[in-house]
Amino acid sequence: MTHLDLTAPVEDLAKALVDIPSVSGNEDRIADAVEAALAPYAHLEVIRLGNAIVARTHLGRAERVVIAGHLDTVPIKGNVPGWWEDDALVGRGSVDMKAGVAVQLSLAAALTAPTRDVTWVFYDQEEVEAVRNGLGRIARERPDLLEADFAVLCEPTSGVIEGGCNGTLRAEIRTGGVAAHSARAWKGVNAIHGAAPLLAALAAHAPESHEVDGLTYREGLNAVLVRGGVATNVIPDECVVTVNYRFSPRWSLEEAQDRLKAFVASAGLADWGMEFTDLSGAARPGLDAPLAASFAASVAATGVDAPRAKQGWTDVARFGELGIPAVNYGPGDPELAHADDERCPVADIRNCRAGLEAWLTA
Repeated sequence: MTHLDLTAPVEDLAKALVDIPSVSGNEDRIADAVEAALAPYAHLEVIRLGNAIVARTHLGRAERVVIAGHLDTVPIKGNVPGWWEDDALVGRGSVDMKAGVAVQLSLAAALTAPTRDVTWVFYDQEEVEAVRNGLGRIARERPDLLEADFAVLCEPTSGVIEGGCNGTLRAEIRTGGVAAHSARAWKGVNAIHGAAPLLAALAAHAPESHEVDGLTYREGLNAVLVRGGVATNVIPDECVVTVNYRFSPRWSLEEAQDRLKAFVASAGLADWGMEFTDLSGAARPGLDAPLAASFAASVAATGVDAPRAKQGWTDVARFGELGIPAVNYGPGDPELAHADDERCPVADIRNCRAGLEAWLTA
C-alpha cells in the first residue's frame, strides 16, 4: 500500500497523490491510502463507503462544514507519475483535483481543534456519469454524513471562490427518413440532411448570460454528437443529434428542459423525437449565507480576486439539492483540467491551504 505522509509539505503530498493512478472506477488503491493515512488521527472519526472516505470531527461546535473533493481522474496519457516544472506540479489530476485533495488531507490531519466541526469527504467516480458519482452515493445511503451548515468543494478555481454552478442537460433529437440505395437516392429520404435545420439553428444561436445573486453565468447550447447512417451506399433513415444545454441557476431543471423544447419548436422541429439522457440541475451562488461571507473574508485576505460564477457543473449542485449552501474553491486553473499537460502552481496549493486554515481557525 502507498504511504501518504500528511505532515509533509502540502505540495509534496499533492505529488504523492498524483503518483497513484486513480482513473474513475479504479480508486481502490488511492482510497486505501487515504483511509490508512487518516486512521491514526484520534480527533477524526473515519468512515468508508466503497471507495469514498469520510473523516469528521466531533467537537460540539455550533457550526459544521463539509469540505469535499474527488479522488478520481480522467484517463492517463503518459502523465503519471507527476513531475516538477517551473514551480508547478505537472501530471494527471494535479489540477482536477489532487492538489485540492492534498489541501484537505493536510488540514484534516493538522487541525485537531478547528473552530467549526468539519466533515472531510473524499469520494470516487466524479468524472463519469452521474449515477456512479460517489458523493451522490453517500447522499443516498448515508445522508447524515453530509449534514452541515455550509460546504466547500475543492474543485480547481485558481484559489478564487466560485459560487454556484451552471446546470447541464443532454438530449437526443431524432430525425426520420426512408432508407434507399445511394445509387437511387430519389427513392429515399435522407435523415442526415433532415437534421440541417436543427444544426443551422444551433449554429446561429447566441448564448445568453444571466446575473444571479450578483454573479454572471454564461449559458451554452451546442450539438455535441451526431449519429446516423448504416453504410456508405445506403441513404440513412435515422439521424440522432445530441444537444448539450448548459444553463444558468436562473432556471430550474424543469424550466431548462422546457427552454430546450421551445428552442427546437422555434426551429420548426416540434414534431421531432426528443429524449433527455442526462439531467443535472444548477446551483445558486450561496454567497449570502453567513458562513459563506466569513469564508470569503478569509480567502480575500490571501490577496485573490473577488468571487465569480462557476461556469461548469460541479457537485455543489448536489449540496444545493440537500439545502446546503456551497461554493467551489481550490488550487489550479480550471481551464487546464483534463489537459495532457495539466499543471498546478505550487503557490496555488499553498495559498488555498492558507485560506482554508485561516477560516477554520478564525
